[in-house]
Amino acid sequence: MTAVVFYFQVHQPFRLRRYTFFDINKSDEYFDDTENARIVRRVAEKCYLPMNALLLELAEKYAGEFRFAFSVSGTALDQFEQWSPETLESFKKLARTGCVEFLGETSHHSLAFLGDEEEFRAQIREQKRRVEALFGVAPRTFRNTELVCSNRVARVAEEEGYATILCEGADHLLGWRSPHFVYRPEGCERIKLLLRSYRFSDDIAFRFSNRGWGEWPLTTEKFSSWVRELPSEDEVVGLFMDFETFGEHQWRETGIFEFMRHLPRALLAERRFVFRTPSEACAKLDPIARLDVPHPVSWADAERDLTAWLGNHMQRAAMDALYSLAPRVRKIGAGHPDLLARWRRLSTSDHLYYMCTKWFSDGDVHKYFSPYTTPHDAFITFMNVLDDLARRLEQAERAS
Repeated sequence: MTAVVFYFQVHQPFRLRRYTFFDINKSDEYFDDTENARIVRRVAEKCYLPMNALLLELAEKYAGEFRFAFSVSGTALDQFEQWSPETLESFKKLARTGCVEFLGETSHHSLAFLGDEEEFRAQIREQKRRVEALFGVAPRTFRNTELVCSNRVARVAEEEGYATILCEGADHLLGWRSPHFVYRPEGCERIKLLLRSYRFSDDIAFRFSNRGWGEWPLTTEKFSSWVRELPSEDEVVGLFMDFETFGEHQWRETGIFEFMRHLPRALLAERRFVFRTPSEACAKLDPIARLDVPHPVSWADAERDLTAWLGNHMQRAAMDALYSLAPRVRKIGAGHPDLLARWRRLSTSDHLYYMCTKWFSDGDVHKYFSPYTTPHDAFITFMNVLDDLARRLEQAERAS
């Protein structure tokens, strides 16, 4: 049997308002709630609500044979609760089908694993509590922000009780090996590594509506035929992508919803294929070998590394400045939860992503997601906010 594992990432950051030098020490209104509310409602209308309705229909139609997974960031959950409660309810309905696994991650979609391990673990535990409270089951599979994985990340996830971790099936990581097997990260004893089949995943997530692509249009029949051509010994196919692929990045008019509507039938028609959640797939499969991931691997850009967030001096300076405050904000966090909450929202990786200056093969992607005119504007705004927060932190320390 070959398990097909669909995993969808759901995330919305708290975007900053245009916070200038003249706002420092005068305003603590960091986040553009008007714009954040507008965007989450728009994406809910175009993606979350119609796609969740389709997935519910498929779960019921195939009586549990169609199974899939979500990871919903804590910042997305916050925004659903504030501005789109019907979206949160639609995820809860899916949870009640028993066909869905909700994964663990950092609560704030952060790069805390690089900046502060204590904060990394704190965010993992906070997200685990929240997922269990909302959806009724404690997560057993971990996926780090932007699918970033390394031996060290895997060891922390194992120590935090996870049985499975997701990772990009990058060519430079695998070499001659296939992403269609389960591995064990080097230095771990129990946790299993489930890899993203990036060619198949990107066919859907990025190339689906590209009329310049030689395989356009991508039909259910064409895609399923490619999957059926895989060697019979292949054990798992990881189809991991942003949930916003459906209706937001690939508009309804492209046919993306109808593609998904018919894909389960096309694959289930052959007895070889079954749909599994990440935990289910790994529970049935033994690691074929150990896989060494000495340096962080991500699912972003052509390089599959961290340069989307830490590729220039601005990004590294912002990262260093943010985590230099971590011990202090933790120390007074109990007495000033508002400061801790704001600092954690600043830890969301999107703020660093907006500062990216990679205007080459992936530049158009970075421009699409950024609310700023230039990466420099993103850096200045972020550092102004961080300056103000540091001053408020200092005032709170003096008062305590």
